[in-house]
Amino acid sequence: MVKLLSASRQRLRRWLHWLWSQEGTPGQRARGVAAGVFCGCYPFFGLQTVLSIGVASLVRGNHLLAAAGTLISNPLTYVPLYWFNYMVGCRLLGPGQGGINLSELNRSSMWAQGWEFSQRILLGSTVVGMVLAMASGWMAYRLFLRREARAVVSRGS
Repeated sequence: MVKLLSASRQRLRRWLHWLWSQEGTPGQRARGVAAGVFCGCYPFFGLQTVLSIGVASLVRGNHLLAAAGTLISNPLTYVPLYWFNYMVGCRLLGPGQGGINLSELNRSSMWAQGWEFSQRILLGSTVVGMVLAMASGWMAYRLFLRREARAVVSRGS
């Protein structure tokens, strides 16, 4: 068991080193992270990575870090993240009709209920994604700057 934990820790360390050593300026790398976090907040399973690379291209961010940033949504965070996004959407648009009345369920009412849910989760995902992208982008930028400054100092000595 100890050997497994040691190997996992070493693998994580190598992955983090690889992540930190991506090419680009601190701004480009931070924009990549922010693009990935923004797209990771949307419930588009399977498309988040593709969307994040597209957004990273628009903001001139690092594509690999954008793909890594989408890991904000993973099997451990899906339910709390999307529930929170939906609740933010409900706060902004109102709760909607709420509940499903099975006795009155027909094609048009299913469409309306689906649209109500979709509006709320997409609006909430956009707002939460923007806030998290700005926060993670700013933190990543500061960390990348600090790491770059340390590298310059250690090369100079």
